[in-house]
This record gives sequence, C-alpha cells and structure tokens, in this order.
Amino acid sequence: MSKNFAYKTSQELEDAIIRTQDQEKILALRQKRDFRSRLLLWLVLLGPGVLTMIADNDAGGVITYAQTGATYGIGFFIPALVLSGFIAYVVQEMTVRLGAVTQRGHAEMIWGRYGAFWGWFSLADLVIANVLTLITEFIGVVVGMSVFGVPHWLSVLCAILFDAFSLLVLRYYRWERVSLWIAAGNLIFIPLALMAHPHWSAVVNAFASWHVPGGFTPQLLFVILANFGTTIAPWMLFFQQSAVVDKGLTVRDIRNGRIDTAVGTVAMVMVALALVILTGTMVHGVPGAQDFNIQQILTVLGQRMGPVGEKLFALGLVEAGTIAAIALTASTSWAMGEAFNWPKSLNLPFRKAPRFYWPGLLSAVIAGGIVLIPNAPLGFLNLAVQVIASIFMPAALLFLILLLNDKDLMGKHLNKKWQNLSSFAIIGLLVVLNGIFGFTIIFPKLF
Repeated sequence: MSKNFAYKTSQELEDAIIRTQDQEKILALRQKRDFRSRLLLWLVLLGPGVLTMIADNDAGGVITYAQTGATYGIGFFIPALVLSGFIAYVVQEMTVRLGAVTQRGHAEMIWGRYGAFWGWFSLADLVIANVLTLITEFIGVVVGMSVFGVPHWLSVLCAILFDAFSLLVLRYYRWERVSLWIAAGNLIFIPLALMAHPHWSAVVNAFASWHVPGGFTPQLLFVILANFGTTIAPWMLFFQQSAVVDKGLTVRDIRNGRIDTAVGTVAMVMVALALVILTGTMVHGVPGAQDFNIQQILTVLGQRMGPVGEKLFALGLVEAGTIAAIALTASTSWAMGEAFNWPKSLNLPFRKAPRFYWPGLLSAVIAGGIVLIPNAPLGFLNLAVQVIASIFMPAALLFLILLLNDKDLMGKHLNKKWQNLSSFAIIGLLVVLNGIFGFTIIFPKLF
C-alpha cells in the first residue's frame, strides 16, 4: 500500500515540477515591461481558448456548415452563427474561471461536489458524445484524403497514429504549440470563401432581413440543432477547463484566458461564416443541393472553382478532423483521470501513467473502426451526432452554472447576474429547440 502511494506521489511530483518550470517562465515574462516581453507573455498564455474554439470547427462542423450553406444559402444562418459565437464565448469563459480558481478539471469538480451518481452521469454523457463526435472527425479525414486518392483504411490509420503520437510523445506545452499550428490550418476556408466571389450585399441583407427560409419544418429544426450542436458541445467544457489546469494557469491569468477565448471565438465564427458563404454561393441553387452529402459538395466545388479549390477544401476538412481528434481524445483522458483519481496530465510519460492515456486512445480506435464499416450512412451520421451533442449540452451546462454560483468554491469570481441570465437563456433555448424537434418526430403531420 505504501509502495502504491509513493508511486502516485512521484507522478504528481514530476507533473508539478514540469508545471512549475512553465510557470516560472511566465513569471519571468510578467516582470518585464517591454513590448516584446508582453507580446511573448500573451503568446505563451494563448492556447486553451483558441484550441477549444477552433477544434469546435471540427470535421463534423465543417460538413454541417457546408451542408447548411448548400441547402439554405446565404441568409438565416449567417446571423445565427454570429449569435452562436456569443453563446460559445459566454459558456467557455466560465470554464476558464472555474479551472483557474479551483485548479481542478470539470469531471473532478462534479464528482467531488455532487457525488458518484452525477459524476457517472456526466462522465457517460461526455464519453458517449466524444466517441460519436470522433466518428465525424474520421469521416472528415476519410472524405478529405479520398480527394487525393488515399484509401479509407489508410486515412483512418494515419489519423489514429498521429493522434496517438501527439498524446503520448508531447508533454503539455509542446502538445499545445503543435496543436495551435495545426489549428491555424482551419483558416484556409476564409480565402476559399473569398475565391468564391460572393455577393456581399446578400451577406449584409442576411442581417438586415433575418427570416426563416421556408418556415419551421422538421428539416430546418434538425439543421438548427446540428449547427448549435457543433458550436457548443459537452467536450468543450471538459477540455478547456482541464487544459487550463494542466497548463498551470492561475487566477492572475483569468484576463488572458478571456482574451484567449475571445480570439478563438472570432476565428471560429469567421470560419463558420466563410463555409456557409462558400457553399451558399457555389452550391446553393444547384439541383438537388438540399440533399447533397459532403462528397457531392466537394464535386460541385471542383467543377465551379477548379481542382485547386476542391483540394484546398479537402485539406481543410482533414485539418479540422485532425485537430478535433487531438482535442477529443485528450478531453476523454483528462475526464477519466479526474473522475477516478488517476494521473491526469499530459506532462507524464505513458509508462508512468498508462491509465490516463488508454481511454482517449481506445475512443479513437472505436470511432475509426465504425467509420470503416461498409455502407455506413456517414452523411446522416454526421448531422445526427451534432444533434445528439445539442441534446446532451443542457445537462452539462447546468453543472457548470451550479459550480460557478458556489460562493465557497469561487469566492469573488462568482458568476455575475448577466452571466447567469445568459446561461439559463442558452439552456432554455436548447431545451425548447430539442422539445420542438421531438414534437415534430412524434407528430410529423402537424408540420
């Protein structure tokens, strides 16, 4: 028994030493007042928020936004995506404060504060959603690589191996830096949208005359839920809070964490808008576009923009799936480690913390295997996963709000009134949309 305790203590000590070294670098930059040092400090602190938001524009999100633009064009969903960006920022800013104040991950806080029943509930919620979402990431990688003639099995294998490499070989700081470089590739969709030469007056008019295209139909509600599901998802809460803790950010870093999250939010919204504008310009109006899957959308883009446009989109799709898979596997491992009091840091090598790494790796292997099932309905599966994420989100968000209103826990960093009102409004919106959608399924003839 004492041997196990000593082994666990050595793990925690090694993690603490590495984290302290990173914090000493930050402290040294804080003490310097010149512009270069302030810029370097900001760049060093940049990470969890940008990664969360850009990974949120995952392969499933890219496919969802592309199908949304192809089906509905430039209109209703343009202002809706800006609104969803605000919603995402409100939610994720709370995880920054919670992680910085408590120095505990989201799963650990729920288990410690509300007991095993709700701990199991939230963990099952997260793990199921993560595996389902990983399926969409591998769908994106497979579809994107198929443009270059790569077999599906090889695309999945390479994606899993790269994911495993990033998780097992890189300690937190290097893992974060590598992930940020990959995430930068998400911006490729912005020049693609410009290459489409959209009618910018239509974009402006979308804000001036916001209307529901074709009325509230079950299909529209399904797409709305899918768009919300790809904008705010349970994994984001767990991932960003755990990343804040693993990075060693403290209460002093909350302001920088907010800036980090805001930068990520702007990038996320710009890319989402670019995708809807791109397919709303290039694909919307093509006969049968409302039923196109992502392969058909890629084909149309190739026909109208040339092979360069098609290949750039495909590369963006592969990047989106890759960065999100990295974030999702880390999220699963962090949550499992926090829930069961296992080692829970990317700073620890695999040989010293195998239980921490196995859950994330296994989730990736399971999801990759599902994608390789012959004749799997990948297009429908992608939208369905986003809808499931929006269904799971209210419960996850409620735990977050409860924790942020715990005075003993948060002290002066409690939620403000407007933050609580905004949060409950978001929960209410998701519950109403989910309720209406369920009603359309039970009574389809009424719509």
